[in-house]
Amino acid sequence: MMKSNKGFSLVEVLIVAAIISLLASIAIPNIIRARIESNEAAAQATLKTISTALENYYTTNNQYPASTAVLTSSVPPYLNENFFGSTYNGFNFSAPTLTIATYEILAEPSSSAMGTRSFTISTGGVLNVN
Repeated sequence: MMKSNKGFSLVEVLIVAAIISLLASIAIPNIIRARIESNEAAAQATLKTISTALENYYTTNNQYPASTAVLTSSVPPYLNENFFGSTYNGFNFSAPTLTIATYEILAEPSSSAMGTRSFTISTGGVLNVN
């Protein structure tokens, strides 16, 4: 009688494991890079949203607000969400310069896993990559 061998040999299992690890080593960095690029694009879009709100406030009041809180507390609000003081899409937003005549809004990644670049937008909607 012949004995039938069912299953995989150790060599076959090791070859499959090697192929899977090779594919993972190629795919995982690409996924991480895509996530970082997505977070950075979202940060730039958020900066443009904040800048638009500031410019709309300026158009209505002939000056920029003295505080970012005014943008969400106005009736109707210039921003529906307060992006300052918390992490939003992996970025921290702050207003290092905000006077009645000028502004600069900064977006910094909360960690290197969220983004590798920081961004600023200043009076007139000028976006800079830092």
